[in-house]
Amino acid sequence: MTDVTPQGTVTGTDPPTDAPEPTDDGWAPDVLGPDFLARTLPLADDDEGEVVATLVRYRPAEPEPLRPARAVLYLHGWNDYFFQVGLAQFWHGHGAAFYALDLRKYGRSLRPHHTPNHVEDLATYDEELGLALEQVRADLGRHARVVLMGHSTGGLVAALWADRNPGRLAGLVLNSPWLEITGSSVARLLSTPVVQQIARLHPRTPMIARDPGFYARTLLTRHGGEWEYDEAWRPVPFFPIRAGWLQAVLEGHARIARGLAIDAPVLMAASARSVVGTRWREEMRAADVVLDTDLLARRAVLLGPLVTVLRVDGGLHDLTLSPAPVRERFYAEVTRWLSAYGWSGA
Repeated sequence: MTDVTPQGTVTGTDPPTDAPEPTDDGWAPDVLGPDFLARTLPLADDDEGEVVATLVRYRPAEPEPLRPARAVLYLHGWNDYFFQVGLAQFWHGHGAAFYALDLRKYGRSLRPHHTPNHVEDLATYDEELGLALEQVRADLGRHARVVLMGHSTGGLVAALWADRNPGRLAGLVLNSPWLEITGSSVARLLSTPVVQQIARLHPRTPMIARDPGFYARTLLTRHGGEWEYDEAWRPVPFFPIRAGWLQAVLEGHARIARGLAIDAPVLMAASARSVVGTRWREEMRAADVVLDTDLLARRAVLLGPLVTVLRVDGGLHDLTLSPAPVRERFYAEVTRWLSAYGWSGA
């Protein structure tokens, strides 16, 4: 996303917002089926009015194994929402209560009056992260150990939050986190003044960003992938990238480049290779077509004193959505990391 010229306004399709009424404890059945519950988290109004986030919990019939209270809180990427059932099952199998957060103006939390996916400061998400963690503690007790997991932009948000909140996590797992703009810091430094000028005057101005649809082609079943998801919540092409949001991301990248001091063990996982181009190639089905994964690996060592870098051969941008043998290898490596570091902090 190095091209930052403004373009005309594009309006996304309003997603469905109907949901079952919550029970007395605040949880309601989720769109993913009977093993999932959802809870609306009211947030402070902003200039568009009412704002909410949505906390999803995996609650299958069989309970987690009896162990000290453990939980995972997952943050999705940009133009995304939580739908990765297999990820919830993986963490459940490790005895952890699994939660996922649809951030404000994404997925389950998107309302017709919202500008989809839009914030102008990534620290804005501290409000819903705080409420989500309060709910985890209410469910599991205040001594529960929590691993925060983030994908892509959610990984950037998670890393910055962990740096600002020492002592609160047992571990941080980053799945292809967006730690730097593609093209490295040079592209960021060249883009930032242009974006800042537009964002200061017209923060919701859409920016030109080319999406040939190759990532969706690697995922969706109709194109040879394995997955179906709600395309009102995760459209192809994506919701418009707006100047204020892009400036917030660039500021996050600059903070990463200066170095963080995350005190929890960190696992940064990404594909072994990237294939970025304007023409489709079948090799894209075994690579990250969104981010430069070599650059992610270089940025990862700046996150804190204890960082493990995992490169997964054949991995897609979201490693949990990679072909079955690849995602099984990813989960196996996460399991190995957990045995050494995963629940050691907090």
